[in-house]
Amino acid sequence: MSQKRILISINSSWNIYNFRAGLIRGLRDNGHEVLAAAPPDEYSSRLSQLGCGYIPLRMDSNGQSPIEDGLLLLRYLRLLRRCRPDVFLGYTIKPNIYGSLAAQLLGIPVINNISGLGTAFIRETWLTRLVKLLYAVALRPSKAVFFQNADSLDLFVRLGLARSAQAALLPGSGIDLEKFRPEAALARPCQPSPPVFLLLGRLLWDKGVGDYIEAARLVKRCFPEARFQILGFLDTANQSAIARSQMDAWVNEGIVEYLGSAEDVRPAIAAASCVVLPSYYPEGTPRVLLEAAAMGKPLIATDVPGCRDAVSDGVNGFLCAPRDFKDLAEKLIAFLSLEPAARERMGLASRLKAETEYDERIVIGRYLAAIESATGCASSYAPNRSGVLARS
Repeated sequence: MSQKRILISINSSWNIYNFRAGLIRGLRDNGHEVLAAAPPDEYSSRLSQLGCGYIPLRMDSNGQSPIEDGLLLLRYLRLLRRCRPDVFLGYTIKPNIYGSLAAQLLGIPVINNISGLGTAFIRETWLTRLVKLLYAVALRPSKAVFFQNADSLDLFVRLGLARSAQAALLPGSGIDLEKFRPEAALARPCQPSPPVFLLLGRLLWDKGVGDYIEAARLVKRCFPEARFQILGFLDTANQSAIARSQMDAWVNEGIVEYLGSAEDVRPAIAAASCVVLPSYYPEGTPRVLLEAAAMGKPLIATDVPGCRDAVSDGVNGFLCAPRDFKDLAEKLIAFLSLEPAARERMGLASRLKAETEYDERIVIGRYLAAIESATGCASSYAPNRSGVLARS
């Protein structure tokens, strides 16, 4: 396959560096030039470490101004005319809409990734209706639209936002099984004593942080030795963000330990007995669950799209009802009541699930095949016995 210029656009450089590094390396290893367009942040300068050219792009990720969004479309048109990529890869709402529209106006093939539905799909509002309309227009000419769970794919097809012929599933963003592994040198014993529960990710109410706190209060009545930790940054720009004063109040109450934020989450995962995500946010496939599974940790998560894909109930963890802290508490207690050997088996099942379903090589292979198809090349990638797409 001849070298192609691939432009990836996401709503933050942080997202590209943390979630798409494996894809960028895979594209480069297969001879492609990769450019990344995103708003500047502290991670922008690091993209060169991935062998990726960085293009700063002004974008109000959470804004709802039609004027600003119109200007974003014009910025994409200027950017794409200037760098003329062979394929545009879009992620997150605004790049998927405005970047796709600009690319298609210029005749550039588009491959989209709907990693999650976002807060716009939680409630039916004027914003939801507008986003659906824009998606329907922007995605229709795309060469491929990837989804991270079957629920999101079925919803988009049923609503006419994407065509079944172009929609396909990916196993999340994939996980680097060498970087995230139980036997890493930084790993601690699998069963810390006293038991430690860990919630990590963006600290939003929609991620079920409040339910985690309420469940912890109930659990501590029966298991006062159990520890509850939270790791993640306080995303104050989001309307669903947990306020720092609220986090301080929970810490002072003695319910939870706040670990702050960290670039490398592996030490915190390694020190935990179980990773918890009681989210009712419309997830794709939560990265934190994949990282914890790859490190051999039992999982507790809500029975919602994305989360339920990473957790086989009773096998590598437990599923609980969304927005139900009492049910979450029951699942936490069920885990605490397990014998150490049963917890160990859950951790081993998590690692096996990560290896067989979420290896990032699967994601890279499917993108390579989609790029070949989008640019009119006959695909030379086919699934091998493990399900990983490899050159045939």
